[in-house]
Amino acid sequence: MHPLCGMLLWASWEIWGGAPCGSRLATGKSDRYVRAMTQADDRLIVALDVADALSGLKLAMALGDSVSFYKIGLGMLTGGGLALANELKGDHGKRIFMDLKLFDIGATVEAAVRGLAQFDLDFLTVHGDPHVVRAAREGAGASEMKILAVTVLTSLERAALDDAQIKDGDIADLVEERAGRAFEAGAHGVIASPQEAARIRALPEADGRLIVTPGVRPTGADLGDQKRVMTPAEAIRAGADHVVVGRPIHGQADPAQAARDIIDELRSPQARQPNRLH
Repeated sequence: MHPLCGMLLWASWEIWGGAPCGSRLATGKSDRYVRAMTQADDRLIVALDVADALSGLKLAMALGDSVSFYKIGLGMLTGGGLALANELKGDHGKRIFMDLKLFDIGATVEAAVRGLAQFDLDFLTVHGDPHVVRAAREGAGASEMKILAVTVLTSLERAALDDAQIKDGDIADLVEERAGRAFEAGAHGVIASPQEAARIRALPEADGRLIVTPGVRPTGADLGDQKRVMTPAEAIRAGADHVVVGRPIHGQADPAQAARDIIDELRSPQARQPNRLH
């Protein structure tokens, strides 16, 4: 049993009605896991932007087979985020995106990523500065964990960049430039708003790389703190590989139905990318 499983052991019994951490790995994939792979769509990543690991586990229970990929952010890190990642990944067959947006000197980033690589995460975010990306790739080593570089946060507008003394220019131009440099430094993919996805996808360096887009809102949904948004279908059509959705799912009375509605949109003709097969 992984040492981080203990704090969620009792929750697994009470919430999922199943065996404790690690037991399903010994007996093969559960029926729940097999059903999830036939009903869910990995292009949808649900952000577990809730208070703590237990709340995240309860939300995952409510979503059930409709969701196969989860994002755990910095806000939950001290609330058991790594334990939850281990629980969802190892015991329930979910994919995990750890959104920590690491930024520091190269040696520190490399050491942090090397430690995180042991948790069998699928995606990890770092800031898109080339020295950070290179250090993260070193730290990831031979693991399967994909390093995603943050370009410009989707909650920011030009005024916020001016306050931070970021160089002048249109946000879309800055995002494209940062994406290109991150790819050159070895990033497996980038985080960008869906409004910049098409420009990034057109970059020669983007061939075979991932574009993951937060700032996605179904039609009519509250924008919250997001500024540069599109619908799920628009984001996929623009070139995104994955869309990250939080409040429009976990803020609904029926989160599983909200997730299924988004998946239906992702599979609709409106989401089909020109000259690209799904």
